[in-house]
Amino acid sequence: DAQESRGLGDVYKRQVKELVQKHGEYVVEMRRYFHENPELSWEEFETTKKIAEELDKIGIPYEVNEERKSGVVGVIEGKKGAGRTVALRADIDALPVQEDTGLPFASKNEGVMHACGHDCHTAMLLGAAKILKDMEDEIEGKIYLVFQPSEEAGGLENSGAAVMKKFGNWYSETEAIYGSHIITSGLPTGVISVQPGERMAAAAGFDIEIVGKGAHGSSPHMGIDPIVVAAQIIISLQLLVTRKYSSTDPFVINIGSVNSGKAFNVVPETATMSGTVRYLNPEIRKTAEDDIRNVVDNICALYGAKGTLDYREQVLATYNDKALSEIAKGSVGKVMGERAAIEIPKVMGGEDFSFYLEEKPGVFGLLGGDHMDRENYPNHSPKFNPNEQALPLGAGVYAQFAICLLYTSDAADDS
Repeated sequence: DAQESRGLGDVYKRQVKELVQKHGEYVVEMRRYFHENPELSWEEFETTKKIAEELDKIGIPYEVNEERKSGVVGVIEGKKGAGRTVALRADIDALPVQEDTGLPFASKNEGVMHACGHDCHTAMLLGAAKILKDMEDEIEGKIYLVFQPSEEAGGLENSGAAVMKKFGNWYSETEAIYGSHIITSGLPTGVISVQPGERMAAAAGFDIEIVGKGAHGSSPHMGIDPIVVAAQIIISLQLLVTRKYSSTDPFVINIGSVNSGKAFNVVPETATMSGTVRYLNPEIRKTAEDDIRNVVDNICALYGAKGTLDYREQVLATYNDKALSEIAKGSVGKVMGERAAIEIPKVMGGEDFSFYLEEKPGVFGLLGGDHMDRENYPNHSPKFNPNEQALPLGAGVYAQFAICLLYTSDAADDS
């Protein structure tokens, strides 16, 4: 590749690997600090202060999003002068989950836990910051370090990514962006997926309210049963997925909550349900909401009930740029070994990293974090505890991707 032909790749490969070893304990130490002190979306005030404190120690200038009091963007400007600009992103928020790991560094905050690995991502990016700072004399170009709040909150306007895109000049200057997420659902430590194309799903949430007419349970014909209407809507939504949309395009409508009534012998007045929509093909975005609304309206009309739909888009589909995925694959090989970059099936979970990809090319890596010698628990579990051996490797891939991108011409090309 271009960086190898310029005689830089092998030198930087050795240098990054040495620095991964040098700063590996720091990455684990930071992960444990953030794990012990989690904060919810848009409440990452102490987390932000700690990140700023660490950047001060490393000697990296930064800006804090003072409007939100959450979120930090650091910048490393290479000593070799101007060049390309790359951004590295980590999310920093935790979840409203009561931890059940028994770890000595378990969450101190009742009902709040880093159950999705954002403590790991924050620590890895700080580790990458140390690696890149140590290499700044050899760097030509600029690297932004984006510590993003509120990934879990989602929403087209209020997600952390949507807000951070508008903060400062980093996004307008960036030519390419890389992010990473640790996974403990069958993905072993020592591998990572950075393959091109559709990687994670677009997601939306919705609430449906059905207003019927109450009656005695012995005379349901005297009322309008919202539970029966809800049941018909649930079945029809599944038929919508399998009969109107192609089976070759993954599309999920899942009802996760249904509530109605309090007595066994009463036809209740109302029923409510909540659900999620997931898809990869952006064409589905154009029709999904209207199709769900039509199902609700028509079934309610059939039974004489009234129905309302509140539909909220949360994130877009995450799409890895083809050329940048090749650069990421090369970066993984330099840090983790040539066989470490693997291909895995598309993931139907959503990520607001997708908002960065609306105007800029990028890559989102899925980093293996399974333990080989014990039971593993999935992301969002109260027992979630990824293998810390993966974290220095993840930090190294962050740093190596930046180096490879800065020394590769015409990197972003979907052809």
